[in-house]
Amino acid sequence: MASGGENSVTFQLTPSSLLKIQKGDITRWSIDGSSDAIVNPANERMLGGGGADGAIHRAAGPELRDACYKVREVHPGVRCPTGEARITPGFRLPASHVIHTVGPVYDANPNPKASLTNAYRNSLRVAKENNIQYIAFPAISCGVFGYPYDEAATVAISTVKEFGSDLKEVHFVLFSDEIYDAWVTAANEQLN
Repeated sequence: MASGGENSVTFQLTPSSLLKIQKGDITRWSIDGSSDAIVNPANERMLGGGGADGAIHRAAGPELRDACYKVREVHPGVRCPTGEARITPGFRLPASHVIHTVGPVYDANPNPKASLTNAYRNSLRVAKENNIQYIAFPAISCGVFGYPYDEAATVAISTVKEFGSDLKEVHFVLFSDEIYDAWVTAANEQLN
């Protein structure tokens, strides 16, 4: 069952876990300050970029870029391959941690649904491994990576429904009305 106001809606994910979808700025989100994390829709280099990635790096301060630079490269120039996730401190962000994940470029990926599912699943896995109880996702791959909102929302909600039950709360903090509406529609279809 969903409840909430004009720019926020809450769903019962499991008996002990909530899913919250809200409009807002992910760089200002936090719940706990010690067991919370925001997800950065990064690129494989993890050194900042445009959109939400750039905003998160600006809000966290230069320490975030330094921490990302120290993440071991798995291939030349690649610290986090598409679909994988890495964690760093949050530095100047209200959230205590940043989980970096790389979503697929929709038109360039041979299986964008599998890659997007892996980005969400691996972010949740890293959260659990690091005792994160509250996590906030943006709409991964929905910016310049070109993932259609409705398809991305369906993947996001179904993956969180399947793998997010160990956390107290899973949040989606979404920037635009159009993306927010797509996520709420997908949640209503899958969780009610």
